Amino acid sequence: MLWIFPILIICLGVFVYWQNNGIMVNEINYLNSKMPDSFDDYKIIHISDLHNKSFGKNQKRLLQKIQENTPDIIVITGDLIDQRRYDLKPAMEFVERAAAIADIYYVSGNHELWSRAYEEIKKALQNHGVTVLDDQKTHVVKKNDSIEILGLSDPDFHILDYGQLEKYAELKTRLNKLADENVFQILLSHRPELFEIYVEAKIDLTFCGHTHGGQFRIPIIGGVIAAGQGLFPKYINELYTKDQSTMVVSRGLGNSIIPVRLGNRPELVVVTLNIE
Repeated sequence: MLWIFPILIICLGVFVYWQNNGIMVNEINYLNSKMPDSFDDYKIIHISDLHNKSFGKNQKRLLQKIQENTPDIIVITGDLIDQRRYDLKPAMEFVERAAAIADIYYVSGNHELWSRAYEEIKKALQNHGVTVLDDQKTHVVKKNDSIEILGLSDPDFHILDYGQLEKYAELKTRLNKLADENVFQILLSHRPELFEIYVEAKIDLTFCGHTHGGQFRIPIIGGVIAAGQGLFPKYINELYTKDQSTMVVSRGLGNSIIPVRLGNRPELVVVTLNIE
C-alpha cells in the first residue's frame, strides 16, 4: 500500500501546477444603453497582476488565449511586475507581442511604485506603443463615435504616509478631474476596494485587479484573503453594480507574497460591450 503515497503526491503536484498555470477565460457581457452605437459588440480583454509570471516561452500560452478571443483593445490594471523579485523581462515579453494583437491601455499598480523602477517600466511600455493612463484620459474612436478611457494611478503614488481618509480625499479629487457623466467612460484602476468612489464619480465601467481572486477560494464561501480588504474580501472577481456604475475585478494571473493559488486559476477576462 505504500505505493499509494507517491501517487497521491504526484497527483497533488499536478493539481497545484494546474491551479497556478491553467489559464481560465472569463467571458462577460456588459449592457449599457449609454454606449455609442459603433461600440456594440466591442471586445475588451482585461489583464491584471502578472507579477513577473511566465506562461510558456515568450508568454506563448497567454498570448494564444488573447489571440483566440480577438479583442478590440487590451487593458492592463497594474502589477505587471513584483517588487520583491523585480524582473521586467516577462512583462515586456508579453507586452511586446500583445501590442501586435490590439492597442493596449495601462494603469499602474502598487508594485510598480514599490519597485522604485516605475520610470523604467513606463518608458518600456511606451516604447512598445502602450498608452499609459496614470491620472490621464484618452478618446477611443470607432467610426463616428467615441468613448473615453481613464486611468487612476495607485493611491500610494501620491500619499504614502497619511491615513485612509487623506488618501481617499486626494484620490476623489484626481478622479473628479477626469470624470464626465455625459460621456461613456471606462476607468482603469488597480484597487477594487475603492468602488464607492468610482460610483460617486458616476463612472460607467471600471476595471480593477489587486485581489488575486482571494488567493484561496472555498466553495460557497469564496475568496479567503485579499490585499486592501483582509479576510473574506467583498470585491474579488467578476461584476459589481451600483447605481449607474459597474466594476469588473480580475483574479489576476500571477502571485506575490503567497506563491500558490487554490480553487482560483489565473484569469483572462473578456468583456463584450453591448447596447442595452
